[in-house]
Amino acid sequence: MLGTVEKPNEASTGELLGFIGKGMTIEGKLSFANTVRIDGGFKGEIAATGTLVVGDSGVVEGEIKVGSIIVMGVVKGTLEATGRVELRAPGRVLGDITTSNLMIGDGTVFEGNCRMVRRSDNTITEVASYGSLSSGASGAEVSVEK
Repeated sequence: MLGTVEKPNEASTGELLGFIGKGMTIEGKLSFANTVRIDGGFKGEIAATGTLVVGDSGVVEGEIKVGSIIVMGVVKGTLEATGRVELRAPGRVLGDITTSNLMIGDGTVFEGNCRMVRRSDNTITEVASYGSLSSGASGAEVSVEK
């Protein structure tokens, strides 16, 4: 039967709008407003307001800007989420993350820098930055207009 594909690890991510299955590889630009799940490969740019789910066999490489993301596969590149970034086993992120909400579960790998921000309207306030601070640097808040 054709229709919505239900996966047990996608609770409260919204309606599944698209699916890149295992064995498929796509290169280019992807944009969406609801939820997209990638169990295959994607290389390129993702600009979305919805939720991206990278399944166990999924590999995403490039520049990613989403509302939220759940990583159970591999993400390589820069990752920016206005909502939550959630790493679930056996997920791996190899690159930099910018978000206001980061959840890293047991059995995951994160290699890169993390920039925690607080978002309100068009202002981004850096709360803390990990991985690239020099010794003696403070965690002072910095406001930047976007």
